[in-house]
Amino acid sequence: MANLKELRSRITSVSSTMQITSAMKMVSAAKLSKAQDAIEAMRPYSEKLTQLLQDLSATLDDDSSSKFAEEREVKNVLVVAISSNRGLAGAFNTNIIKAVRQRAKENYSGKNVEFYTIGKKANDILTRNFTIYKNNNEIYDELTFDNVAEVAEELMQLFLDGKYDKIEIVYNQFKNAATQVVTEEQFLPIPKFEQENNKQLDYIFEPSKIEIVRELIPKSLKMQLYKALRDSFASEHGARMTAMHKATENATELRDDLKLTYNKARQASITNEILEIVGGAEALSN
Repeated sequence: MANLKELRSRITSVSSTMQITSAMKMVSAAKLSKAQDAIEAMRPYSEKLTQLLQDLSATLDDDSSSKFAEEREVKNVLVVAISSNRGLAGAFNTNIIKAVRQRAKENYSGKNVEFYTIGKKANDILTRNFTIYKNNNEIYDELTFDNVAEVAEELMQLFLDGKYDKIEIVYNQFKNAATQVVTEEQFLPIPKFEQENNKQLDYIFEPSKIEIVRELIPKSLKMQLYKALRDSFASEHGARMTAMHKATENATELRDDLKLTYNKARQASITNEILEIVGGAEALSN
């Protein structure tokens, strides 16, 4: 059994850790509230824009399709891996790294696969075994649509220039504070949509359907990337809040166990001292 000094030191250490994890939990909870409101507010707009684009694209002839829908033989693939800059978020970053590694191995074996990493954690791990086209950690300093749109434009230009034949996004989709789902989406070329049977489009087109689609596609791509980053940002704080909650509970349980052990050891020490005093008194009386 550890002596009393060691137990007191461990109790103090665990209590300090518990205070830190509890504080981090509260900070993440506050940030999660704002991030959750942001992603929930933009989802209806994003979904409606996607639906509108799908409805319009499905009615166009193949020769009217956008240059962003051009399908080529897939030789060069760019995977946008969205992680975080900080850890202590459970399996949040690990799940992303595991997913992109698996896709590179199983889906694109024999092809040239490179990564565009958003977030320090994915870059630190993937750079050991894969080619990193670019890393962007600063996007989280000011996560606005304008800043994300610049990244989306860069990705679109890479596709148009023919540097990559396919671009995918891998990120954590936010469900709730305890649930984040690893999601893989094709960014470019944009998927082809088929019109549902007997579905009538009640739209008035001005100036023309083709021009509207060509105008909507870049906006839709920018919104797709922005939504993915917002989802990931909310998921990060949800995962961190949950991880810190579990850490605080474990630290509390460990502290209580150490206090119980300390009290037992202290009681045993006091009992031994009493026995020594009684034994000494008996020896003197004899």
